[in-house]
Amino acid sequence: MRVALIGMGSVGRGVLETLVKKDLGIVVTGIADSRSGCMDSTGIDLPSVLSAKKNGRPCGSPDISATDVIKNADYDALIEVTPTNACSGEPAIGYIKTALGRQKHVVTSNKGPIALAYKELRGLAQKNHVALRYEATVAGAIPIMHTLEHGLSGNEIFGLYGVLNGTCNYILTRMAAEGLTYDQALMEAREMGYAEADPTYDVQGIDAAIKLVILANTIWDNGVTLDNVERTGIDLLTADALRLAEEEGCTIRLIAEAIPRKNILRVTPRIIEKNHPLVVEGTLNALTLETDLAKEITLIGKGAGSIETASAIIGDLLFIRDHHVQRT
Repeated sequence: MRVALIGMGSVGRGVLETLVKKDLGIVVTGIADSRSGCMDSTGIDLPSVLSAKKNGRPCGSPDISATDVIKNADYDALIEVTPTNACSGEPAIGYIKTALGRQKHVVTSNKGPIALAYKELRGLAQKNHVALRYEATVAGAIPIMHTLEHGLSGNEIFGLYGVLNGTCNYILTRMAAEGLTYDQALMEAREMGYAEADPTYDVQGIDAAIKLVILANTIWDNGVTLDNVERTGIDLLTADALRLAEEEGCTIRLIAEAIPRKNILRVTPRIIEKNHPLVVEGTLNALTLETDLAKEITLIGKGAGSIETASAIIGDLLFIRDHHVQRT
């Protein structure tokens, strides 16, 4: 199967590194970063591209843009892994539309397009008889979309509860374990590379809320948006609040929750018992699904990381290869 990749941040590099290490029958024929691009219908030399990026050089020619690759490269599936824009979803929405319009399959880790334009993009994919897959948009390496689509096929999903942001979970874990203040734990998270210089997106629950929107629309197709999510972050939590929870045999986690029958769609810090399945440590993510047949199912795993996210992307690519490309 031939693929083109747009985006050479940590996730994009993780995908290419995985393809170098594993013989998966996937040939990369187009690559673009924010400054350059390259195309070769016979296959691009991935180690050379990775070496160039590692040394601060562009991945290809400055005369070739991401749009050029999407419109002109010879590929079966587009891998779209550019940074998320939670406000407009661009330029990723435009990239995905262009690829779908060419009757190309799309795999993305970009939360913006799926949260903001899911119904439109899904409709365009269906119209052109191609796949749009986005396992990597929620919970990193945890195969939540695959579980919903296949493992729980036939189940009615009543609700979901999850720890969907590793940065917040790390901060809360350290506050509880060491009695750190929020500011101290945030500083440590920055030093560890878990928090951005501006952590607003994570600590105010925006990232978790976007993931909750993606899950809700995937499961119930209810057209919810970020504006429908009741949201409270962790930035006002104190060490005293964690200590008081600890005295009751509990702790605090930022929980994303969706229960349609109760009109609940929220992200908020919750006091939960320490032996609850969602009390995971560090940067782990966890998600519990309530179903009619399987009852409660809890999935736990790495919620971020270049190779972990690449795992989800590779899984989507191999699904497309096995269920779509070889049949055409």
